[in-house]
Amino acid sequence: MNTSLNYAYYPGCSSTGTSIEYDMSSRAVCAALDIKLTDVPDWNCCGSTPAHTVDHSLSSALSARNLDQVSSMGLDSCITPCPSCLANLKTASHRMEDKAFRDKVNNLLEKPANTNISTKSVLQILVEDYGIENIRKRVVKPLNGLVVGAYYGCILNRPPHLMQFDDREHPMAMDNIMEALGATVVPFPLKVECCGASFGIPRKDVVMRLSGKLLDTAEAIGAQALVTACPLCQMNLDMRQNQINHANGSHHNMPIFYFTQLLGLALGLTEKELGMNKLCVSPRTLLDAMANGENLKEKAA
Repeated sequence: MNTSLNYAYYPGCSSTGTSIEYDMSSRAVCAALDIKLTDVPDWNCCGSTPAHTVDHSLSSALSARNLDQVSSMGLDSCITPCPSCLANLKTASHRMEDKAFRDKVNNLLEKPANTNISTKSVLQILVEDYGIENIRKRVVKPLNGLVVGAYYGCILNRPPHLMQFDDREHPMAMDNIMEALGATVVPFPLKVECCGASFGIPRKDVVMRLSGKLLDTAEAIGAQALVTACPLCQMNLDMRQNQINHANGSHHNMPIFYFTQLLGLALGLTEKELGMNKLCVSPRTLLDAMANGENLKEKAA
């Protein structure tokens, strides 16, 4: 393990609102593991979902400015919790390898941007730079008996030539972390299927169908909770779970954790530090059972 892990940290817009618990738990976990994070100064929106569908140059300019801010910090590595932010930062850097496109983007900025920055997700650096076995050694409160499915969503590992992390069809990073924490991980066959993403506003019926299928499958395979690394996936499965039940006639009451929240629990961090109270579907029953040493698998059966 590298004992001097040091990264620029790009939180992204959702970290100040809908996914604040992801930001809280990511920061808390990294601090507990002695991973140094320094916020990108004066960061701006990366140009994700809305901007990149309208204007590739503007979207890339927004991301390029953030990457240039990292360069000004004297660092060459930037991490973010959000797969959508990561995809946009990587896409901008890749597109700017073309001189004509780079010139077009730089004309939108105050000065030419240095985008030669390594970008990774929090999940990726925990697996590749810190290491699963080193995480296992730091566990003080194993998640014994907790049965989870790992849901990655459709962009964390795709497109593979750009994201360059794990397997595009059968990723195992979160599965392996959860196993190292003592949880029982059930193979989730829809781990890279789409949840409906940002169709929650223009086509809520799409989200109800796709996210409903994910929850149905998770329940069918015996998962007590799902873990994810994507704010949009978490929001669709957690915040919209009552809507899904109403639309589909289902009765799901399944907590949807960020993987960093469960990692933090296993490292001995408090629920408050990890933003557990921010989840819409209450994890109270599961958390109390774990705290009391109850056999969750027997309770589920």
